[in-house]
Amino acid sequence: MNNNNAPEKFKELLEIVSKLRSPDGCPWDKKQTPKSMKPYLLEESHELAEAIDNDNPEHVKEELGDLFFQLSLICQMYKENGIFSASDSLQVIIDKMIRRHPHVFEDTIFSSDEELKRNWLDIKAGEKKESAGSLDVPKSLPALLRAQRVIHRAAASGFQLHDNSTIMSGISQKINVLTTAVAEENSSEVSRLIGETLFMMVELGRLFEIYYEDTLHDNTTLFVNKYLAMEKLIQKETGKKVSETDSRTQEQYWKQFQENI
Repeated sequence: MNNNNAPEKFKELLEIVSKLRSPDGCPWDKKQTPKSMKPYLLEESHELAEAIDNDNPEHVKEELGDLFFQLSLICQMYKENGIFSASDSLQVIIDKMIRRHPHVFEDTIFSSDEELKRNWLDIKAGEKKESAGSLDVPKSLPALLRAQRVIHRAAASGFQLHDNSTIMSGISQKINVLTTAVAEENSSEVSRLIGETLFMMVELGRLFEIYYEDTLHDNTTLFVNKYLAMEKLIQKETGKKVSETDSRTQEQYWKQFQENI
């Protein structure tokens, strides 16, 4: 198990992709554009993430291959238009990694991990002409993930965020105000307060090194399992679908699964 033949395999993949895009290639591959590939790229990325979560090395290997293919196909499209090649893209990331790791590829010494992180963020911010500086996180990220990345980068840049007690106090205050807004049915205020409370929750997660995407995903899966079990039990005992039962019946059945699954 080694990378000795990786360059040859990557070259072979690029040749396959070029063939698929050639006049006598695959009709589907030939009609694709970088924009049309975005949904497939996102899907493959999520499938890879799921394989990693499932701790399935064989599946991870397969999904990495799928992702390599998607990336190679997009590179081929730009090469065909004379914009850049896969080699050009690889050179960019090679240069970037060397530049961002002076403590590895040069003789730079940092006194702490915090100083190292700040230096990394400074280098990253200086690489882009149009940038939000050290908080340059893609707006297209899922909202929860974007919030966590922004908060982590702010902390890494040296910004002193709140401590546990301050955040908990703030969350408690927000919930009190939110309760009033809900009672008044003030939808715009409810929306604003939920956003602020969620952001403070993400702040709290950083202090405990909690990855909120995983946490919410796990709890969503738990809800799905409980709901399906409840749905099955209702069908078995009443012969009805959940939608055919009243709220009181639903609550009685739901309570059975609150602590059992």
